[in-house]
Amino acid sequence: MWHNVWAVIRREYLQRVRSKWFIVATTVGPLMMAGLIIVPAWLAVQGEREQFDLAVVDGTGVLYEGLASRLEKGGFQVEEARWHSNVVTELRERANGGELGGFIMVDELTLETGEALYYSMDVPTALRQVTVQTSVARTALEYQLEQQGVDPEGLLGGGELQVEVLSAAGSDISEPQFAIAYAGAFFLYMVILLYAVAVMRATLEEKTSRIVEVIISAMKPSELMLGKIMGVCAVSLTQMAIWIAAAVALLAGAIPMLIAARPELANLENLREIAPGMGLTALFVGFFVFGFLMYSGLYAAVGAMCNSDEEAQQAQFPMITLLIVPIVMVAPIIQAPNTPMATALSLFPLFSPILMWARVSGGGVPVWQVALSFVLMALMIWVIAAIAGRIYKVGILMSGKRPTLPELWRWVKEA
Repeated sequence: MWHNVWAVIRREYLQRVRSKWFIVATTVGPLMMAGLIIVPAWLAVQGEREQFDLAVVDGTGVLYEGLASRLEKGGFQVEEARWHSNVVTELRERANGGELGGFIMVDELTLETGEALYYSMDVPTALRQVTVQTSVARTALEYQLEQQGVDPEGLLGGGELQVEVLSAAGSDISEPQFAIAYAGAFFLYMVILLYAVAVMRATLEEKTSRIVEVIISAMKPSELMLGKIMGVCAVSLTQMAIWIAAAVALLAGAIPMLIAARPELANLENLREIAPGMGLTALFVGFFVFGFLMYSGLYAAVGAMCNSDEEAQQAQFPMITLLIVPIVMVAPIIQAPNTPMATALSLFPLFSPILMWARVSGGGVPVWQVALSFVLMALMIWVIAAIAGRIYKVGILMSGKRPTLPELWRWVKEA
């Protein structure tokens, strides 16, 4: 048996990884990421490096130190220019000569209203404007608070809000965790759907071309179906590994370039700290493999019982629905991962790959629930394999009208 299965796996894998579709799809993804991330970052670095040299003219005599400190944290190179009657003309000439990217004028009005004049050689980006505006306003506010005898650190730091969750069903998930949970769930939805449909199309192509009649004469239908599913799974894991490795490499190179071009984006450095670890990555791959095996079995059955692409498009609607439902529920389940509804839905095997991942990556899910979800998914794979295998055994050799539900039940019993 396993000799035949391995032969099908090898054929499916080599045929697909050598195809133009695989080569193009695998290479275009990283190239698109490079075009969208690295090229703009490189152009920004080349075009804006000199724009961060600023001079500050402090007409108040009390704001320069605090303002310079904040601007430097935002990535600017700051120097002080003393006030005199021709200071604006002098700084304009230096800016036109390429020595400065611009200069800032603060005076007594800044202390009262936070207003300042920002002379820039080009139109500053929105983030750069916010950095300058915030630095000026916070420096002026800090001075006024000190004059009133108030410690500005607590108020200017935004204060501290301590949250105490009254219900065990609540979640204190952070924004980065939410992003990882949601992005991972959506990615699982996309790749499971993409590769499960590939199994259906492969089955349909062999059926409509009648090649399957020759193959079935040399092996059992169950061996063919298992080999086809495992072969496509190996292809999908190969492509995912290439994409993930390319994304990590691109981000590792692009983040320093982006920060160099936009110092106000310095918080991007924190992405490395919140990136999923090896354990969470392994769990992600496990959810993908189990989800793929479940849905590819269903899609293989759909391909076996249909006779054309049009029929297959209609027949796969129930499977698409089973994938859409958990995607719709991802956001509320991430926010409240321990409610009875969230627990029940994430333990339903066909929803587990997406919803259990969303709960786990958000944190706070008991280990026994994760283990139970894998056990239930394994049982569902066995059930789907038994039913889909029987439909596949009869349907792969059938041609003509798409079977009705009673006919499908008869196929299952007779097989």
